[in-house]
Amino acid sequence: MRDAEPPFEAFDEEPGAFGEEAGPDPAGKRRVELDPDTVERDLARLVLTVIELLRQLMERQALRRVEGGTLSEDQEERIGLTLMLLEDRMELLRSRFGLEPEDLNIDLGPLGPLL
Repeated sequence: MRDAEPPFEAFDEEPGAFGEEAGPDPAGKRRVELDPDTVERDLARLVLTVIELLRQLMERQALRRVEGGTLSEDQEERIGLTLMLLEDRMELLRSRFGLEPEDLNIDLGPLGPLL
């Protein structure tokens, strides 16, 4: 019978394998939290962060198009309503997972905050 292999750990690579320094994070906290009790909330936070980034990019593009005069009044109205609906849905999902808007602003280290 084969020896049982140890369970696969997603983040068991050697320190420095991906360019990070060995040792604790200078800020005193880990960048990747792997708490099984909060995995759903953490995943929701990541997904909602990506959606919020896309929402902000779409909003900026819509403003540029409105200012450029390339949209009809009907198109402007539809885009405005769509963006407001998306913002409302984001608020609903954030509250469902106990997140605040600032929770979606992930720190990118030396690059600064995402949003």
